[in-house]
Amino acid sequence: MVEEEAKSLPMELSEKGGVENNGFVQNETFDDKEADTSSQEEMPKTCIVDVDPVAIEELALKPYAGMPKEVLLKFSSQARYRVTREILFWLIIAATVVLVGATIAIIALSPKCLDWWQASPIYQIYPRSFKDTDMDGNGDLKGIQEKLDHITYLNIKTIWITSFFKSPLKDLGYGAEDFYDVDPMFGSMSDFENLLAAIHDRGLKVIMDLIPNHTSDKHQWFQLSRNRTGKYTDYYIWQDCAQAAGSIVPPNNWVSVFGNSSWQFDDVRKQCYFHQFGKEQPDLNFRSLAVQQEIHDIIKFWLGKGIDGISFSAVKFLLEATHLRDEPQVNKSQNPESITAYSQLYHDYTTTQVGMHDIIRSFRQTMNQYSSEPGRYRFMGSDGDEEEDVEATMMYYGTTFIQEADFPFNFNLINMKALSGNSIFEAVNLWMKNMPAGKWPNWAVGSPNAARISSRIGKEYVDVMNVLLLTLPGTPVTYYGEEIGMENIASENVTFPEKSPMQWDGKVNAGFTEGNSSWLPVNSDYQSVNVEVQTAQPNSTLNLYRELTSLRNNELPLNRGWMCYIWNDSNIFVYVRELDGLDRVFMMVLNFGQESTIDLQAIVPDLPSEATVRLSTNFSNAGKAVNTKLIKTEMGEGLILEYKTAKPVHSMEAFQGNCFVAEKACYSSAFNLLYVNC
Repeated sequence: MVEEEAKSLPMELSEKGGVENNGFVQNETFDDKEADTSSQEEMPKTCIVDVDPVAIEELALKPYAGMPKEVLLKFSSQARYRVTREILFWLIIAATVVLVGATIAIIALSPKCLDWWQASPIYQIYPRSFKDTDMDGNGDLKGIQEKLDHITYLNIKTIWITSFFKSPLKDLGYGAEDFYDVDPMFGSMSDFENLLAAIHDRGLKVIMDLIPNHTSDKHQWFQLSRNRTGKYTDYYIWQDCAQAAGSIVPPNNWVSVFGNSSWQFDDVRKQCYFHQFGKEQPDLNFRSLAVQQEIHDIIKFWLGKGIDGISFSAVKFLLEATHLRDEPQVNKSQNPESITAYSQLYHDYTTTQVGMHDIIRSFRQTMNQYSSEPGRYRFMGSDGDEEEDVEATMMYYGTTFIQEADFPFNFNLINMKALSGNSIFEAVNLWMKNMPAGKWPNWAVGSPNAARISSRIGKEYVDVMNVLLLTLPGTPVTYYGEEIGMENIASENVTFPEKSPMQWDGKVNAGFTEGNSSWLPVNSDYQSVNVEVQTAQPNSTLNLYRELTSLRNNELPLNRGWMCYIWNDSNIFVYVRELDGLDRVFMMVLNFGQESTIDLQAIVPDLPSEATVRLSTNFSNAGKAVNTKLIKTEMGEGLILEYKTAKPVHSMEAFQGNCFVAEKACYSSAFNLLYVNC
């Protein structure tokens, strides 16, 4: 009887759902062959098994690894598991909502990131004078590619290359013979493509020049126009000219920028064509829609090549009055027959005509077609109007609703008549107070059309001008060679002294070319003023420039913060850069005159009694503590002071009219991020 009960036990357990057996459920009776007599003999003969059905059921409800679906569903319906799941589910939903809300809030409150043309200084290269690789004495595109490491050494990420179109090189190549090709002097289209790829591989951007106002008289369009061929007949501005005593009488008194009449008789067409510049550079007729379309096609071609931005020059000359009236004389008593100089007339009918800005805005619209790709915004710059008419220049920014140039280039610091703390202040303030709200400023202290800093105002002021350039708000533009303090060529026989070859080292021809000569003479000071020498000198102009660009790139107040004027007089110009929410302030004390001492505490209430020299044109002063009640500067010295304060200058009522900000942002130290609603 006992044996029968023992034998039937597995079957009873199997029918009741089984017992815990590490995941293996036995649901069949023992095989008689497997249960031998010896195993049965080992069982106690007197064992009576009494199995409680409730206990067996409790054992069956314990979860175990490898449960089948049917068993798992029994547990999932129990309250302790169901409630836990629901709590976890709603916690995940709540966390997701919080994260999405926080992300939306951060995006909504975050300021616009500075674009590439705002974040980095621009380095302007005149390619013929930068680096020659084929030993013909002329710089070329391969030379620029060879020296890209110099650009990155300067902490600069944007290069501006002046005109390199195929051209007869009249007026330095600004009258293009072919807008779709590279002049052989600079290389080939393949060289350009290789240069562009190398620039982009380094994470740099490149801007090119485009002068749409005129072409070369060698251009195919002009050749077709002078022969009255099809649509090209009206591509240029033609007028009949009267003849008197065997000489040509122009249609009016308009004078070219280079002097003398702006009308030139053409023997082929037997008419006069109009030229605002040289006679070899006839003006295009922008009242012709076909001409406008040609320029749009040129823009698309170079943007399609991968150019990151275009600077449009001479745009104020795009249109002329159709009535052809004489322009008014500056000196009304002057004999009209004696007028030959551009400065002798008011150019009311040949510059900034109605419709000119519409044409420029159409260029912007074409460029915007190539700006939709993330990270590929196409920059558009333009030159300004007359330096005396700052309001006309500001129109190139466009309006709140109609975009034009990202900025017109600012040459106020170049056009100063005399150097002093006051003149620097006036040049800076003129731009800042007239710039439309929300627009971005820019500054240049050198250009291909102006004497270099050393020659214009003196070599002792080169360093302090670079400090000014790289600490003002906005985008600084550096003309090649200004980072080492190059000077004009001291020769009366040189036509373009500010375009002398770049001075790379102390070798023959300053490392510019391995040929026998260069297109312009190298400056005689090249053995001491060159990149190689100044790289090795810790206190050189080059290394100061590099320290300044590094400081500008890494410090938020210098990158996009407020600027407030503190003081200016005949010797010094003082201003601060600060950012809402950040207690660190940078104060620039720049000397553009003679030795000077100033008490800044008397000018700025709550100014700390001590500040640290973060950077100085005299490297030995860096890191020193100075008393703000007695700040002394030598001639041409520049100090960048750093101090902490809970009361920034831009919040002080006394300085409200002296403060400006572009792309306003506030800093949160708690979250280490920028936001807009201060």
